[in-house]
Amino acid sequence: MDNLSKFVRNIPDYPIPGIIFKDITPLLGNAPVFNAVIEVYANHYKNEAIDVIVGPEARGFIFASALAYRMGTGFAPVRKEGKLPYDTYQVTYDLEYGTDTLTIHQDAFPKGSRILICDDLLATGGTLAATIELVEKLGGDIVGIALLIELPELNGREKIGNIPIFSIFEFGDP
Repeated sequence: MDNLSKFVRNIPDYPIPGIIFKDITPLLGNAPVFNAVIEVYANHYKNEAIDVIVGPEARGFIFASALAYRMGTGFAPVRKEGKLPYDTYQVTYDLEYGTDTLTIHQDAFPKGSRILICDDLLATGGTLAATIELVEKLGGDIVGIALLIELPELNGREKIGNIPIFSIFEFGDP
């Protein structure tokens, strides 16, 4: 998994000026690299009892659903407001560049389920903090958070509390 950064493009000023977007589509398009990422996650969590992997929209869907398939668990999507067709819980949170609202079906998993949250990136922590809040509203027991990229300079871990985080690699500059 050395030098994964060469599969991540920096897109300056996207979606607004001052943000450097981490574009992971080159990584996703490289089958051996994408498969290796899923294997790294699966090996890291192989001794954990996990019932459901939760993935926040949109890039979290990609990793969480592939990992759920690989590990033989369920998958529960966390979506933006208005995208899920059944009864939902919702949380509004701050982004680096505004606010957003995330939702989860109220029956996404049974209370007491052991949950792994899987997303592509931890920046300021707003999306993951909202996802954690949604999982907790359903009574899920969060065993960890699996990430591809962490941007430590943005201090996202401060919003996560003491939930264990596994990130495959870090970028020093956001």
